[in-house]
Amino acid sequence: MALTDAPLDSHAADVCDGRAVVDGQAVTYAEYGAPDGDPVVFLHGTPGSRLLGALFHEAARDRGVRVLAPDRPGYGGSPPWPDRTLADTGHVVAAVLSDAGVDTAGLVGFSGGGPHALAAAATRDDLVTAVDVVAGALPPDARTTTPAPVRLFERLATTTPRLLGGLLRVQALVAARASPSLVVSQYAADPDSVADEVAALVARDFVEALETHRQGFVRETRLLADDWDVSLGDVDGPARLWYGGADTNVGGDAAALGRRLPAAQTTTFPEADHLGTLLRSREPVLDRYATE
Repeated sequence: MALTDAPLDSHAADVCDGRAVVDGQAVTYAEYGAPDGDPVVFLHGTPGSRLLGALFHEAARDRGVRVLAPDRPGYGGSPPWPDRTLADTGHVVAAVLSDAGVDTAGLVGFSGGGPHALAAAATRDDLVTAVDVVAGALPPDARTTTPAPVRLFERLATTTPRLLGGLLRVQALVAARASPSLVVSQYAADPDSVADEVAALVARDFVEALETHRQGFVRETRLLADDWDVSLGDVDGPARLWYGGADTNVGGDAAALGRRLPAAQTTTFPEADHLGTLLRSREPVLDRYATE
C-alpha cells in the first residue's frame, strides 16, 4: 500500500472535543488517538484547523499517543486574537493542556505551525518535552527564495488586509464546492496520487480554517514575514526537523533552521512535497512520543 493510501480513521473530526480559554479568548481543539495516551499537541498549518489532526488519529491510537489539535486564534472555532504574536503560542498551548488535564506534552508543528511550535518550546520549556517541525516555515532571513503565492499573501496582508480577507473568503467558498484536488494542488505536486480520503480531509481543513474567520491567516502571514519575536536559541529541548526535498512551499534549506537550534536533528525525504512530508513523517514522529 502506498504511503499516501494509508487508511484514515473515520473519527468525527468535525466535532470540537474541547474549549480552552486564554486571557478570556476561546480556543477550540479536537482530540485524536488514544484518550489516555502520552500527550502531543499538533499545530496546524497557515491556514489550517484542528481537523488536520485526524491524519494522526489511527497511528496515534496504535502507539498509545493522545493528540490534542487546537484551532489557533482566528481559525475554525477559535475567535480572532488580533494582537497575538508568535510568543503567545505558549499561552495557547498552556491553556489547551490545562483544559485537557495534562502537565507536559510534545509539540508537532506542520508548515506555518512549525514556527509556532518552536515559539512555544522557546517560551514554555516547563510544558514542552520535545518538538517536531514538519515542513515548517523558515525565518525570513533563512529563505533562499519565497514562493510567488507567499510573496503575494505577505504583500496583501501588510498593505491591504481587508482585500486579502475578501479573497480568502472567496477561496473558501470555491473550495467548499470544488473537487478536493483544487486545495490539494497547493500542497502536492501530483494531487491525483493523494488518497481520496486524505484529499477530502485536507480540503475540509482548508474550508474550516477560512469559512468563519480570515483574520488568523492574515495575522500569521504578517507574523511569519517579519522578524520572529522569539529566540530560537532558547529551544533547549530536543528538536527534530522533517523536510521534503521536492517541497516548493518552504522556500529554503532546512539546515539554515537547524543551525539556529541548540539540539536539532534533521531528516529529509528526498522526493517528498509539502503534503507528502507530513504523510511520510507521521509514524516516525509519533514513535518518539510512544516510547517516552
